[in-house]
Amino acid sequence: MATTTTAVEPTQETQKKPPLVLTPQAIAKVREIMATQDPLPAGLRIGVVGGGCSGFQYSMAFENQPGMMDKVFNFEDLKVFIDATSLMYLNGCTVDYLETLEAAGFKFENPQVKSTCGCGSSFQV
Repeated sequence: MATTTTAVEPTQETQKKPPLVLTPQAIAKVREIMATQDPLPAGLRIGVVGGGCSGFQYSMAFENQPGMMDKVFNFEDLKVFIDATSLMYLNGCTVDYLETLEAAGFKFENPQVKSTCGCGSSFQV
């Protein structure tokens, strides 16, 4: 199934240059999943954590409020929280949601990544 994606850049509450882009498909899927949560979370945390085969992996989780060191971005009224450390690794990244016959999930396209592992869930910068 071929899909065309148009990137949606955030309006920002705390910075001028957007660190990452969420596609309309990613925003729609996050909203769909978020709507099933009780209580309804305030936003989505996107981050980079140590681990995996190559050293780093992406993380996504719902949050009720931003942390003290978080930057907050709005993607079509979807609040995205990113901590200062993750911001360095996510700069220029595009987050998409893909559905194919084989799999469905969020895909991170990050120009800073130098290599990935065979499983596709961790990376090295």
